[in-house]
Amino acid sequence: MLRILGHRARRDHLRSTVSIRRPLPRETCTGSYRDRGHDRIVPGMLSVTDLEVSYGGAVRALRGVSVELPDRGVVAVLGGNGAGKTTLLRGVSGNLRGVGGTIDAGSITFEGTRLNGRPPADIVRDGVVQVPEGRQIFTRLTVEENLRIGGFSRRDRVAKAATRERVHELFPVLHDRRHERAGLLSGGQQQMLAIGRALMASPRLLLLDEPSLGLAPQVVDQIGRVVRTINEQGTAVMLVEQNAAMALRVASHAVVLTVGEVSLRGTADELAADERIRELYLGGAGAHAVVGSGAGARAGHRRLGRWPG
Repeated sequence: MLRILGHRARRDHLRSTVSIRRPLPRETCTGSYRDRGHDRIVPGMLSVTDLEVSYGGAVRALRGVSVELPDRGVVAVLGGNGAGKTTLLRGVSGNLRGVGGTIDAGSITFEGTRLNGRPPADIVRDGVVQVPEGRQIFTRLTVEENLRIGGFSRRDRVAKAATRERVHELFPVLHDRRHERAGLLSGGQQQMLAIGRALMASPRLLLLDEPSLGLAPQVVDQIGRVVRTINEQGTAVMLVEQNAAMALRVASHAVVLTVGEVSLRGTADELAADERIRELYLGGAGAHAVVGSGAGARAGHRRLGRWPG
């Protein structure tokens, strides 16, 4: 009888120990954060919070940058040379280390997954793909081979074939010249190829770095229409641009970077109507008519927020 009681005592002790050591459920946060005392920012599929980036441990490129990208939205990132726009995209895509950059503070999350420190290939598999500035296509390979490289990480052949068909529908010239070397394409066609190559990875978030750089005005308009179509088909877009008129036409929201800090944010219409933006980026008072028919016109209006500094 005493032996049975001893076994029961040990069993009860083990159960209580297990229950004590059982991990607590993860805490979930349903609220939204406030950035430096300004208007509330609604969390989206991409959240960049208080991001600090430096190069070589000496040059501070971003200082406390916070950006939210709504689910299936388009956010334009505006600013002059050296403002930190490309650095922001590199931070999201995981490509900072290759150019000597490091994230010193802050966080980047995509659909709840933290991206800080993850290899670029893993971030691509998560659904975030960057089209770099300057296109960087493989000029000695054919157009078709460039597209195949873009879909290399995908195993489903049927899905890849469907995506290639979608790319050809967006850019018929890529189908017509699919067997030609990519280096023989015009600048605008090479930009189309760079975007098409990124789409082959079937991204849920597309990062575009200066897609209009060096292109003729009519080609810039075409790129803008393509960006809008890509977004309407379900892909969110973060668009870095110096061509503010085109960017605000296709974006729903926008932020302005000034020397590594966010100086303005709001809907595309709000920034287009702001006198400082119209003077610095849109060429004066008549520019609002150029951008007022874009995606921002469909978004709800809100007071334009401004960060200090």
